[in-house]
Amino acid sequence: MRKPPLIANAELDRLETWAKYSSGLCRDCHATCCTMPVEVRIGDLIRLGVVDEFEREEPAKNIARRLSKEGLVERFNQKSGIFTLTRSSNGDCLYLDRKTRLCTVYAKRPDTCRNHPQVGPRPGYCAYRKKPA
Repeated sequence: MRKPPLIANAELDRLETWAKYSSGLCRDCHATCCTMPVEVRIGDLIRLGVVDEFEREEPAKNIARRLSKEGLVERFNQKSGIFTLTRSSNGDCLYLDRKTRLCTVYAKRPDTCRNHPQVGPRPGYCAYRKKPA
């Protein structure tokens, strides 16, 4: 049985255009997944180094207020305890290098990023978009 052709220009909002994930796909991708909202928890923020371990006991809304002022968090859902990282004006994650399209905090990246694409809008698929030549 033949594999379906790889769609090289997936659209984030159209899940049917997403490619079945396989290792190596990220090498020549434009990092489209890094334009999706990144939801993080307090443990991720500690790993990233923007919150220290001592702050863990503080009310999360106070942490969210501080991180929002610092331009690191754009939203906080008090009910779920989930923070959404700020994105730059072009929609990229604030930790994505604009030139290389690589994560600048890869070793400390949030669980959302570590678990993509197994977890996400279409598990097992990614919004693959080939890097421009």
